[in-house]
Amino acid sequence: MKHALSVTREQDFAAWYQAVITEADMAEDSGVRGCMVIRPWGYGIWERIQALLDARIKASGHENCYFPIFIPLSYFEKEAEHVEGFAKEMAVVTHHRLKGEAGRLVVDPDAKLEEPLVVRPTSETVIGTAFARWTQSWRDLPLMINQWANVVRWEMRTRMFLRTSEFLWQEGHTAHATRDEAEAETRMALEMYRSFAEDALAMPVIAGEKPENERFPGAVVTYSIEAMMQDGKALQAGTSHFLGQNFATAQNIRFQDKDGQTAFAWTTSWGLSTRMIGGIIMVHGDDDGLRLPPVVAPRQVVIVPMLRDNDEDEAVLDYCKAIAADVARQSAFGEPVRVLVDTKATKAAGKRWGWVKKGAPIIVEVGGRDLAAGNVSALRRDRLYTPEGKLASAIVARDAFAASVAATLEEIQTNLHGEAKARLEVAIRRDVTDFAGVEAFFAEGVVRPGWLEVEWARPTGAELDQVIERLKALKLTLRNVPLDAAPAAGVCVFTGAPAVERVLVGRAY
Repeated sequence: MKHALSVTREQDFAAWYQAVITEADMAEDSGVRGCMVIRPWGYGIWERIQALLDARIKASGHENCYFPIFIPLSYFEKEAEHVEGFAKEMAVVTHHRLKGEAGRLVVDPDAKLEEPLVVRPTSETVIGTAFARWTQSWRDLPLMINQWANVVRWEMRTRMFLRTSEFLWQEGHTAHATRDEAEAETRMALEMYRSFAEDALAMPVIAGEKPENERFPGAVVTYSIEAMMQDGKALQAGTSHFLGQNFATAQNIRFQDKDGQTAFAWTTSWGLSTRMIGGIIMVHGDDDGLRLPPVVAPRQVVIVPMLRDNDEDEAVLDYCKAIAADVARQSAFGEPVRVLVDTKATKAAGKRWGWVKKGAPIIVEVGGRDLAAGNVSALRRDRLYTPEGKLASAIVARDAFAASVAATLEEIQTNLHGEAKARLEVAIRRDVTDFAGVEAFFAEGVVRPGWLEVEWARPTGAELDQVIERLKALKLTLRNVPLDAAPAAGVCVFTGAPAVERVLVGRAY
């Protein structure tokens, strides 16, 4: 069967991923290594993610704010472990002016800053400094804020949406009077991300605690949601960190408690980024391009007029606009259906395949015959072909189509989640009991092996380092300890010590 993309997932998954981004007009290179231009369709998906997640964040009692992109280096130096974790990725501003010299612009040596400024890689330090100013009494707590921003981490190996030097995200930051409150906040954020991924993105994930070596720099506990891509690799899709009193101590976030004693606050941070768009591509895409869950599709229904450059064209356009008005009056997922009539002066077939590649959930074609019969020709992006390999266009009466569009969108959302959930469940093995089994499962030449969930003794220090080195030789990482995993019932596959929990192992982006 011939597909819309020139490369399939089976042939070259990495090239297929890039082809989806290019052919769907999602993003392109910017001229700066590791940075991308996010085009309107790609940014429209981010806007949907932002709007839906922002509503959840605010509903949980957090307020939005904004902090500067430049952070004094001295702020990072207060927290040694945090700095060590990000030092190799920091972009640093040392001068504030250029000057002309021999027809070129060069750095003015007289414009050196008194203190270097770090371009925001994350905001714990600058927000913690503000929290210290804002907190005097237990009555000032909890502080619960969120920021939508860009961050810069100077990546050596980049891939659009998944790992870029600059990316967009939200970062929540909170300070609490008690450890219990901060720990509850951390778990709340984790559950918010889990349900958002499942419900809005149709992306099944596994929520759990990160092993010690995978913790956020300076955190006491890090939790994550892990999603499985169609090539069997893991994508860390969102993280939530219990920071204990580490940052509060370093940044002097102190308050007077109810007993009149001075105490340090307990803090948290959590974030989700544009890498989720990469996850949507690799979880739901097919060999014809992107398949968007309707909840986050910028346009849920696209109507393509089939114009013939004749007297009938104006009537066809009016008919399409009337259908769009009928559809826009319908409601799906608690919102009006987002519909577009594509009036670009290009051939209808080209427009149809363009929207197939962009992943619009429902694509409608309307020509003179449809106008005469009062019908539309509708195509569902989740079920593009018949069993015989032909396009599965359905001729539907106009009124019936408009009346059923909301239910169809909800069915598409459910179907996409169901397909991804089935792939996830079949690709996790839980019966491997020794390291030889780990090596066999991830052996060279095995196609898309998936993940293992194995017994784990939670080693630390040098013993953990040895485990990490053994895994690194196989290009593997520990993903997380699933919150819903079965209790430990054997010995650790890495150390032979009695297991205390079960951990996911896999290859990852």
